[in-house]
Amino acid sequence: MTDSKSHDLKTQENRVMAVDEWVDRWKEGKIGFHQDQVHKLLKKHLDAILDGRKKIRWFFPLCGKAVDMKWLADMGHTIVGVDVSEIATKEFFTDQNLPYTEEPVPAIPGAKAFKSSDGKISLYNCDLYDFCSSIAGKFDGIWDRGSLVAINPSDRQRYATLIVSLMTKDCRYLLDTLLYNPSLYEGPPFYVPDDAVADLFGEMCNIQMLESVDALTERQKAWGIDYFTEKVHLLTLTS
Repeated sequence: MTDSKSHDLKTQENRVMAVDEWVDRWKEGKIGFHQDQVHKLLKKHLDAILDGRKKIRWFFPLCGKAVDMKWLADMGHTIVGVDVSEIATKEFFTDQNLPYTEEPVPAIPGAKAFKSSDGKISLYNCDLYDFCSSIAGKFDGIWDRGSLVAINPSDRQRYATLIVSLMTKDCRYLLDTLLYNPSLYEGPPFYVPDDAVADLFGEMCNIQMLESVDALTERQKAWGIDYFTEKVHLLTLTS
């Protein structure tokens, strides 16, 4: 499937958010993208990711303080997340009432790893592109909500290459994308149509669109857009 509405992408294609801008958003509490509840589409399609497996290793790119991580850890899964904001990481452990340890990451200068005392959740504070499989292995499941849609459009191929490199051969990658008129709002979150997903991952992955829902709320209406569609795709490696 492709997005049925054709749009002018020039408003967004050169848009760049510096890492420091994301750090500042957390400092200033401008985190409207954070959700206090487990994402309903993750809940709905969890079985599609697990595929009968239990206690798998999950990766959360640009994880923020997503409550989804605790929800999955409570099921016995192991969670690894990456985010540039130390504030987000510490708030996650505080909000979830989880004791944790803090340690440097020798392979990434300046990076820190925050790990829950039970060993189920490890969050890395670093630039996402400094992270790799030699740091924390590969993953059986990936939940990408607010990550691909947050990175700079010019970095998408680099991002896709990284994500694929973190997938085990049986990994099941749940990708959340957003559709709206990008000429009306510069992002982030950015407009990611189905053909962009195919261009990024199609050579390496099988792509199945699981669901498309109307996600327009007052928050998005305030951006000046007239429709807002959320889609979830399931990606698996072709070989």
